[in-house]
Amino acid sequence: MSYRLSVRALCEFTAKAGDLDLRFTPSPTAIEGIAGHQTVTRRRSPGYERELPLEGSCGSLLVRGRADGYDPAANRLEEIKTHRGELSRQPANHRALHWAQAKVYGWLLCQARGLARIELALVYFDVSSQRETLLLEQHDAETLRQFFERCCQGFLAWAEEELAHRRRRDAGLDALAFPYSSFREGQRQLAEAVYKATCTGTHLLAQAPTGLGKTLATLFPQLKAMPAQALDKVFFLTAKGPGRQLALDALATMDAPLRVLELLARDKRCEHPDKACHGEACPLARGFYDRLPAARAQAAGVALLDREGLRAVALHHQVCPYYLAQEMARWADVVVADYNYYFDQSALLHGLTQANGWRVGVLVDEAHNLLERARGMYSAALDQRAFADLRRTAPAPLKKALDKLQRQWNRLNREQAGDYQVDPALPDALLLALQQFVTAVGDYLNEQPAGLSPGLQAAWFDALAFIRLAESFAEHSLFERTLLSAPGASRRSRLCLRNLLPAPFLASRFAQARACVLFSATLTPQRYHADTLGLPGNHVWLEVTSPFRAAQLQVRIARHVSTRYADRQASLAPIADLLAEQFAQRPGNYLAFFSSFDYLEQVAARLAAAHPAVPCWKQTRGMDEAARQVFLARFAPGGRGIGFAVLGGAFGEGIDLPGERLIGAFVATLGLPQVNPTNEHIRTRLQALFGAGYDYTYLYPGMQKVVQAAGRVIRTPEDSGVLHLIDDRFAESRVRRLLPSWWQVD
Repeated sequence: MSYRLSVRALCEFTAKAGDLDLRFTPSPTAIEGIAGHQTVTRRRSPGYERELPLEGSCGSLLVRGRADGYDPAANRLEEIKTHRGELSRQPANHRALHWAQAKVYGWLLCQARGLARIELALVYFDVSSQRETLLLEQHDAETLRQFFERCCQGFLAWAEEELAHRRRRDAGLDALAFPYSSFREGQRQLAEAVYKATCTGTHLLAQAPTGLGKTLATLFPQLKAMPAQALDKVFFLTAKGPGRQLALDALATMDAPLRVLELLARDKRCEHPDKACHGEACPLARGFYDRLPAARAQAAGVALLDREGLRAVALHHQVCPYYLAQEMARWADVVVADYNYYFDQSALLHGLTQANGWRVGVLVDEAHNLLERARGMYSAALDQRAFADLRRTAPAPLKKALDKLQRQWNRLNREQAGDYQVDPALPDALLLALQQFVTAVGDYLNEQPAGLSPGLQAAWFDALAFIRLAESFAEHSLFERTLLSAPGASRRSRLCLRNLLPAPFLASRFAQARACVLFSATLTPQRYHADTLGLPGNHVWLEVTSPFRAAQLQVRIARHVSTRYADRQASLAPIADLLAEQFAQRPGNYLAFFSSFDYLEQVAARLAAAHPAVPCWKQTRGMDEAARQVFLARFAPGGRGIGFAVLGGAFGEGIDLPGERLIGAFVATLGLPQVNPTNEHIRTRLQALFGAGYDYTYLYPGMQKVVQAAGRVIRTPEDSGVLHLIDDRFAESRVRRLLPSWWQVD
């Protein structure tokens, strides 16, 4: 059995040394990189060969890759690197890594074509100036062979251990038994569907009731399928922190030799948030690559690299925990992470999957959240006020770029007729000024070991995100301009590239996986999620049989109440009376959901005035974690009262209050998003694309929140409770079709 790896992976493992240094970053975008490579290769002679597939072996290693280009007439192999800024400021270990890649490709080509000598070239292409810098070295084949074999020898011991681990892992997964004596009702149905999807290489959209045990029912079958399907990794992706912990807990119940890694955001991993990421500023970046091999070896022996487990290893070896976690993503069997690690435009896990040719299984928890999260991933905004404020404190080398940016921005403002405007095309002059600002900041950063001020760094990152999304601007997005101040010399605006439809971006992510399983309690209707997320046409739909009985949940519609905005004032008294009447009939703990904090406050005030004996407590704006825990602690077994919350907020999903902790809920809204210019543009665009603009923009997202909130009541087969849907529209047939099929509505 051979161990396969890419040329880049081999060189990164064996040739990286010295400090972690991010000053010569960020690199050009993927689109800029591709365009840069194309520009360079178009300049070459007609006989120039592009993207040469090469491979070679050393012991049990099979090394593969694609060399950027080869000129047979000059006998020159080129390794092309795009960059931005002064090349003289490039860290030496970056250059050493690039030469290592060129030398490995050089040997593979000499071996493939029987060449005795070859000229190697590093071609650095500046995407801003469109200039090439050429660095040349002459090498004979024997020297390159020796270099290649030294690299391979540096990896062989690790490869042998990785192969041994893979054999142990696969044998353990073949023998793995379900960690409990039996499946819950409906759990086996979901598990069988996940196993079949993974084995057949199809994608699954699975709607399964809350409380079923979906985390275990998806992880277990995909892990069981790993050996036969030769899966390299399983990615369990979540929208929120509690989902990650549920996955880690489920994995802890499985008796198999797995390496499990939890990926966290940089701000949750960083030990020195006040320091820049390079050796002159941060002690954990200094000598990072020199200490990485020992840290990596120890981490590979830890079964669960959660937040504390990985931090302990990192600090023991004095390396950065965040970047050690990124390294260990290459060697883990299961990675538990946020959606963005696979679906974002610069996603780590997706990039590694592409670069290494991994076969991966992807599990997407609470997938009803993916649409809005993905829209955010592929949107970007710029606030002119932040850039104007920077002018006063910006370093002198940046003032010229900031001034030019402000001039172009002000010109755009003067042309704007109303406070809000959507343009069909992007302003080229402003984008050019924005690019020049990004380049200027990059050049400045390379010269300043202390890094950037928080405000300047935030503006730089915002500008980079905007430029990257501007490259792919199309009908899936809007370009919005919103004036933020009155007309005059200081008129300012906010620019937004707002994604409406992430499907064009996500489709490639789904295609990269052997099988994606998207699961949630609220994925109805199927077509809505397939259209907006970009699932392939041959995906499979499953609605899991509920383990709950209709008798467990009394569902009542308050047809005499309208919660439409115009009817809010008239609805206060009937809603307060309904809450009090239900509480009198069966005292206990209830949740009441409303469309806004204002509405919540008004109903709570009416209840307190008309029915002061009913205890109540309220969600407030900006609640921190401690305050949320205090709110939830009121839902104790044997407790009595009504908790008031906002639909779609912190208490609308992801909380577990089984048994007497919660015996009922009131939902006084359909949860419809606000009608505003942005949402109306979304409605118009989705109507043109799918013929369902209103449903896709308002009705389906709103009803998802309703069903999620209602799902807090019945958590186990032993629970019972009541649900009041407060609005006459809940009685409409098109709305009732979106309610769970096991509900029996009175």
